[in-house]
Amino acid sequence: MPAGESFYITTPIYYPSDVPHIGHGYTSVAVDTLARWHRQSGDDTWMLTGTDEHGQKMLRAAAANGVTPQEWVDKLVSESWFPLLTTLDVANDDFIRTTQERHERNVQVFFQKLYDAGYIYAGEYEALYCVGCEEFKPESEIVDGTGPFEGLKVCAIHSKPLELLQEKNYFFKLSEFQDRLLELYKTEPDFVRPDSARNEVVSFVSQGLKDLSISRSTFDWGIPLPWDTSHVIYVWVDALLNYATAVGYGSDEELFARRWPAYHVVGKDILRFHAVIWPAMLMAAGLEVPKGVFAHGWLLVGGEKMSKSKLTGIAPTEITDVFGSDAYRFYFLSAIAFGQDGSFSWEDLSARYQAELANGFGNLASRTIAMIERYFGGVVPAAGEYAAQDLAVQQIVAKAAADADAAVERFRIDEAIADVWTIVDALNGYITENEPWSLAKDEEQKERLGTVLYTCAEGLRALAVLLSPVMPQSTAKLWDALGASAGLGALTAQPLRDAGRWGQLPASTQVQALAPLFPRIEATA
Repeated sequence: MPAGESFYITTPIYYPSDVPHIGHGYTSVAVDTLARWHRQSGDDTWMLTGTDEHGQKMLRAAAANGVTPQEWVDKLVSESWFPLLTTLDVANDDFIRTTQERHERNVQVFFQKLYDAGYIYAGEYEALYCVGCEEFKPESEIVDGTGPFEGLKVCAIHSKPLELLQEKNYFFKLSEFQDRLLELYKTEPDFVRPDSARNEVVSFVSQGLKDLSISRSTFDWGIPLPWDTSHVIYVWVDALLNYATAVGYGSDEELFARRWPAYHVVGKDILRFHAVIWPAMLMAAGLEVPKGVFAHGWLLVGGEKMSKSKLTGIAPTEITDVFGSDAYRFYFLSAIAFGQDGSFSWEDLSARYQAELANGFGNLASRTIAMIERYFGGVVPAAGEYAAQDLAVQQIVAKAAADADAAVERFRIDEAIADVWTIVDALNGYITENEPWSLAKDEEQKERLGTVLYTCAEGLRALAVLLSPVMPQSTAKLWDALGASAGLGALTAQPLRDAGRWGQLPASTQVQALAPLFPRIEATA
């Protein structure tokens, strides 16, 4: 995208009925990395995350704990969800809570507009409801129970019995938007990504859409409908509005015009809400649809989706306390093709940490700094005449930077990291081939030694910039060790799309001692 354009990106807002697990962390660091990349590229970037705090499940959880729903969500958000952002170094620009007045007031503005336009009507509804999903379940997600639930209908996602609900509700005329949605998917083929998600959405909409119940009248923990306060707005459609209310919908027209529309990154299990219901609601309100919806896959543990209810949830701190936040971010963003399911195992995490981070990137940084200290008194040497192998490294750096930026445009963070990692591999091979320790023994090879070590240092400069959105802590340490701040300024101020241009690190820069970026992890019994 051209530099300076608006890049507004969101995580789904999380349902804080329980503590966050690594699946939530996966989504958050992916969106944060995309936001950091665009922010450092000079785009007008805004990252939103937050919590979805209404609904029947939250009401029941609060009652079970002997507190009010507001007290319950305040406790969960302050003790678990805010700390997650610090644990994983997420640099979000805003955090919205659906119990905030800025959200509740403008959700009512939105639905009053739809009601006045004739897109909402009263009716009766009977269907099977999953409290865990906070959703009336389609036939495709209803299965026969087994074991203690034999003879019952259960949710295919939560494996828990469904409740038959019969209520007088208000309905949104979703069925009227089938043709417009199909036209959207046809004319904007990247509106839903990856292709597997797009095909799923097109198939679902092509089968016909039913009008959507958008209110509940059997409990009061929610936002009241402005024209009928005996009903609260269905938690999912209330939650979807956060993406608009957070950037000024209904209250700040200038801000909304600047930020909207957004890119949404969601788990594939909530794709239908974001790629079908949400754009239809926006169409009804006369607003632009999102720029795109990207559905990532599930994190699998033991072959099953990450889930607290199935005891497969792993807290992010279980990983970061041992390996650090950068390793967490690198592992999940590089080991899993973004958009596909991926399996997590401690063995794979440990192996990748050692091979790619400690031995690959970390060792490259340590020995380059050490050789500059040893052979040039800690001063980055000037390069002499470049040989073919030096020019080859320069070409690899330039290509990696361009390819990584293109991969980020496709939301393929994993491919972007793989592109950048070609520099790590190239530099490690370059050192082995040129043997600077041997060159240092021959005074006549001093200029050649300087060229080799400048090439390594300049390659590390590019790596620090390109990897800073993925691993902000370790790249900041490397930047300081290279002495780059003195000559180039802060790492986060480096134009990321210019990272591949060779020769930016000034010669004569004073390097600093560098402790291991990724220390050895001692195995425990």
